[in-house]
Amino acid sequence: MKLIDQHTKRIMEGCKERAAAAGLKFDKETLEYTVSNTDMIELSPKNMIPTLYDYWVQDIQVLRGKGEYEYYPNNPYETVINTRPVISFYNNNNPDWLNVMIFYHVLAHIDFFQNNKFFQHTWDYDFKEKALTDKRIIARLRAQKKRQVDYVIEFARSIDNLVGFHSSYQDEEENKQFSFTEKVEFYFGRFMQEIKNAGMNEFLEEVERYNKDSELPDQEHEERFLASIRLRHPEFDNLFEKEQKKKKIRPEEQDLMQFVLQESGILNQEENKWMKSVVEIVRETSLYFAPMIRTKTMNEGWASFWHENLFLNDDRIKGHEVAFAKINAGVTALSKVGLNPYAIGWRLFMYVEEMANKGRLSYDFRRINALNERKAFDSKQMKGRDFIFHVRENYCDFTFFNTFVDQDFVDKHKLMVVGQRINRQRNTREYYVKSRKARDYKEMLFDNLYHPPYITFQRKYENSLYLNHHFEGQELYREYIPNTLMGLEYLWGGTVFLETTELDQEAMRKAAGRDENNVQPIFHRVLYTMKNRKITKENF
Repeated sequence: MKLIDQHTKRIMEGCKERAAAAGLKFDKETLEYTVSNTDMIELSPKNMIPTLYDYWVQDIQVLRGKGEYEYYPNNPYETVINTRPVISFYNNNNPDWLNVMIFYHVLAHIDFFQNNKFFQHTWDYDFKEKALTDKRIIARLRAQKKRQVDYVIEFARSIDNLVGFHSSYQDEEENKQFSFTEKVEFYFGRFMQEIKNAGMNEFLEEVERYNKDSELPDQEHEERFLASIRLRHPEFDNLFEKEQKKKKIRPEEQDLMQFVLQESGILNQEENKWMKSVVEIVRETSLYFAPMIRTKTMNEGWASFWHENLFLNDDRIKGHEVAFAKINAGVTALSKVGLNPYAIGWRLFMYVEEMANKGRLSYDFRRINALNERKAFDSKQMKGRDFIFHVRENYCDFTFFNTFVDQDFVDKHKLMVVGQRINRQRNTREYYVKSRKARDYKEMLFDNLYHPPYITFQRKYENSLYLNHHFEGQELYREYIPNTLMGLEYLWGGTVFLETTELDQEAMRKAAGRDENNVQPIFHRVLYTMKNRKITKENF
């Protein structure tokens, strides 16, 4: 892995100028690396963050990736990560014209990362540097605690989809700058005495250093002292903000990982405080990646929209339009079975721009039922470009689909919901067109979105933890339940209960015997109990 050469960097800078002129907004400082496929295989398990903490599962994924590549060699075009500065990786044998297309795609991703509201909690720090600090903490703990650290990581990762992503956002009042006094109190109180375990001599030296510049104006004194703290302890600001957030979070806003961190009898024992640090690292990492999961289609659609618009207007690629068309078609082709986020997102952004240009997002247009009138409607507002920037800033995949996928969009692109059935005559599985209605297509899109289970929790008698899974039409993955509850019992320090809903296989078999062509799913509530690493299940 190495930085791109100066010739390629000049191409990137030219792309930045044209992208900025078109309205994209992004930081000027970026880092670009060329990587081999081996580098890609080794970085992929870490979500392309080179400084992410080490974990044994990543080694297995690297070995699997190498095996897959031997049978199915492929060259990914690019990968970009949301850091400060933004880092992107490129295949090391791309021609210049292809780099122009890819750079535009990457710059649109950067614009999305740095302007979409769902990423706002990633804007104020460089996750790459934070991840490096976390990695060093885990490495130091692993040297002391050995394999026990990996057990804690594994148990924490088994519930890292139950983080309160939406409650991590705070209103403007909560996001105000903390006072200098609060930071100094935290530094001399918790940070020096509890986190760093500073000795008396070191503590007194810090007090003396703080008093040394007290004759300076207050603002200058504060800035100089805090700057010296950050220089010697880069993790200080992050730890301080975590401490402040804990004080403000109400019980109903907590997520499961947060609740365990605060209420666990095991994690809050003095000799186990190191476990708490590990769980916090896993939780913060999960929160960082959460917006990427929730905006995948929008993000890829936005990047595809702009790489086409900017590439075709770039005078440096004359003569390569046919090659571009072939690659672009492969990237944005609609799938008859399954979903291509590039294809759906790209077409939906184009559709929204067209609708806004013609004034079809208005109430007047929505009142029209006649097909001919709808096709002819055009108020020539020409506000499409401004409106898609508004969408880029404020929407996620769910709101994007829910607002703009309508029957006109489905009909325009001949979209359909494809079903599967058994052909008993041929004894084969076959596909068929199940629906062409926008309502059904939208539901299919929703079903493919990231949707972690909705679980509420509370402390019960004898220090047990009771989890209540609110059934939303899809049961939990049963094979994961025993190990997840075992890990949660370890972190909690007591019995763990899980109330959930499952298919009643026995009742369905009896129903199938009576009428095998008309069997409806039958569900019932069950209670799992994990106690002393042994699991039991009973029906309600």
